[in-house]
Amino acid sequence: MSTDRVEEAERADETGGGTAPAVTTLAASANALRYYSVAPGVRLNVRRGPGTGYALVRTLPEGARIPIYCQTPGTNVSGPYGTSNIWDNIADGEYVADAYVQTGSDGYVRPRCS
Repeated sequence: MSTDRVEEAERADETGGGTAPAVTTLAASANALRYYSVAPGVRLNVRRGPGTGYALVRTLPEGARIPIYCQTPGTNVSGPYGTSNIWDNIADGEYVADAYVQTGSDGYVRPRCS
């Protein structure tokens, strides 16, 4: 058995079986990213940080769907989906209030921002 084949077999044992190596790629991670709908009829403000005191970066149009990379606590905001202090990171340095995003949860649905 070749060295590569031994390493592949060891990886299979560690991951619970199968002969294919367990590989996580950037493409696989990107495919797992989910998009969420902004509340109907809302043009949502995107801010530089997790709060209403941060500068306005842009405004999302009605019907926008957004990725959420991570979430973090910030200013309390009341919106169509309740009152929450959760802010969603949708791009580098861009945050929206989770109370305006239909995530299907009152809590965190993505990892905390670091």
